[in-house]
Amino acid sequence: MTTAHHTTPQYPFTAVVGMDDLRLALLLNAVSPAVGGVLVRGEKGTAKSTAVRALSALMPQVDVVSGCRFACAPAAPDPGCPDGPHGSAAAAERPTRMVELPVGASEDRLVGALDIERALSEGVKAFEPGLLADAHRGILYVDEVNLLHDHLVDLLLDAAAMGASYVEREGVSVRHAARFLLVGTMNPEEGELRPQLLDRFGLTVEVAASREPDERVSVVRRRLAYDADPAGFAAGWAAEEDALRGRITAARELLPRVTLGDGALRQIAATCAAFEVDGMRADIVMARTATALAAWAGRTDVLEEDVRQAALLALPHRRRRNPFDAPGLDQDKLDQTLEEFGGADEDTDGQGTDGEDDPDPDGPDGGPGGGGPDGGGAPPRDSGDGGPQEAPPAQSPELPHQQERESAEGPERPAEQPAAPERSEEGAPAAGGEKAAVGAGEPFRTRRLDVPGLGEGADGRRSRARTAHGRTTGARRPHGALGKLHLAATVQAAAPHQRARGRHGRGLVVRRDDLREAVREGREGNLVLFVVDASGSMAARKRMSAVKGAVLSLLLDAYQRRDKIGMITFRGTGAELALPPTSSVEAGAARLEQLPTGGRTPLSEGLLRAHEVLRVERMRDASRRPLLVVVTDGRATGGPEPVVRAARAARLLAAEGTASVVVDCEAGPVRLGLAGELARDLQGTAVTLDELRADSVSALVRTVQGNRKAA
Repeated sequence: MTTAHHTTPQYPFTAVVGMDDLRLALLLNAVSPAVGGVLVRGEKGTAKSTAVRALSALMPQVDVVSGCRFACAPAAPDPGCPDGPHGSAAAAERPTRMVELPVGASEDRLVGALDIERALSEGVKAFEPGLLADAHRGILYVDEVNLLHDHLVDLLLDAAAMGASYVEREGVSVRHAARFLLVGTMNPEEGELRPQLLDRFGLTVEVAASREPDERVSVVRRRLAYDADPAGFAAGWAAEEDALRGRITAARELLPRVTLGDGALRQIAATCAAFEVDGMRADIVMARTATALAAWAGRTDVLEEDVRQAALLALPHRRRRNPFDAPGLDQDKLDQTLEEFGGADEDTDGQGTDGEDDPDPDGPDGGPGGGGPDGGGAPPRDSGDGGPQEAPPAQSPELPHQQERESAEGPERPAEQPAAPERSEEGAPAAGGEKAAVGAGEPFRTRRLDVPGLGEGADGRRSRARTAHGRTTGARRPHGALGKLHLAATVQAAAPHQRARGRHGRGLVVRRDDLREAVREGREGNLVLFVVDASGSMAARKRMSAVKGAVLSLLLDAYQRRDKIGMITFRGTGAELALPPTSSVEAGAARLEQLPTGGRTPLSEGLLRAHEVLRVERMRDASRRPLLVVVTDGRATGGPEPVVRAARAARLLAAEGTASVVVDCEAGPVRLGLAGELARDLQGTAVTLDELRADSVSALVRTVQGNRKAA
């Protein structure tokens, strides 16, 4: 939907408290849309969405061809516009649109849809534009962008790369321009973005709620004032908004005159090389960002401070090598690189290359359009830094801020309670039933473990499923809106009725009942629930390190296959849900790293807890099929009849059709084979740690179907 025309005024951008990095990144994109958009990462309730939505009110008006649904510019209309040719059509001026893409949007809602029936029967391209057309020459905002379905991510990547959107249905195609500023917000706890989409965002910003009481008071006061009287609150900040809007316009006009010298360009190239970022997009984005920073400061030359700030905004998300790497830059290394390659083009006398005086040698706040507390007669600026950067941004706009706290942080997970002192199962004292956590071994590439059968869950890369994308396996009548047309089946359905329908000439008379959509088979993401044995029998340091390395490898595999994950651990007298099902493998890796060991082995408790978690998740999302991964040596101790109770719990899971894999962690020259017995009770598959490796010479059953059939 478009948020440019609300009866209730948007929360003013200049009223946002703190979050200097976020405000700066958004303003740089307003000055130079070529920077490539912003990805905002942060915890819930930090006003990410509030700040982004407020940006649209600051963007300049755009000229469009009157009546064009695709926002063609009158001076240079798109020659391939579906509403064209425009000729001498009248021009109109309207605000810059900000279009929001819902996470659950359909493909047709994003790219638009063709009327297939009219296309086949009348030969006309009846096209209903989608959100990409609405966002052309504007802002496309995706809240919770990390939860966006893969097929929508692919369409966004294509449009962002080509600046155009293509809609094709069996040889009938429509193309229209789609150039937009991409802004996304996400909570990293809910999972990471695909690297391809991550790289499409020019800048990234980490935000966190302020821990300063005075700043939090300002947040609450402003939010309550806005909720009580939105129009009056917005009017009170109108002067600041106008001043900032004027400064953006002035910076845009200055931007073409900014010079990026060879010295600054060398610093940019050296910085990207030093941090080993992939490809050349980082260099280009840094160059555009540094240029925009100079224009924002009212200068016509790029200084070292611009390059430094550009690196802090453009590189952190490009240097991640796997989802367990925290984004960020080593600022000492950055400063060392800039110093080593700097100095050639720095402006030491406070003047730009065109001889103009620096409007504010102390910072950007006296630049074009005011924008600071002294430039617009606004209320005094609140102190505090809402961003997580170690150093404040070199070119941060001095504005009154607001940092809305939308919801309180959730309660922390209670710490593990040490078990009562006892003897470990390996004969050594258990040190209170608990041993300190050990680090995980080196992760490795694992074999793919599949859920048997054919699912219908969300697109992913693990198990076979009927999906919107994949190879065509058949045709069916559409349920609701037509998906991908199966042309041969449609023609076959319509052919017997042509004479009765009075067909004349070469055209095919097609009715709605004739339409058939393709049935496709691809792969889905699953819920991978880990049940990890943390008892004393697993507590040997070298052994537990290898076990954690295996689980870490499976977590990485789950990330790559777009699964949800959960983790249950059992030891002592019970089992704990260490990680509720989530898309964040980072959270899983953190829980795993902190996992202590010791005590008895309540295997039945771990399996029963898994049964309960899967029951709840089945009610939440019945289409996402689970894969249970039990990591244990198969021993069961503690409580009455521990072995019998464990077998009953395993058979309970098997009776509900839960696909299971037991990772056998038994070590030593004498093997009891208890993990294999557990796998048989689960009607699943048992694999050793060695067999889990993708490069293992051992044969690994790729699905858990084999043993289920044998049972």
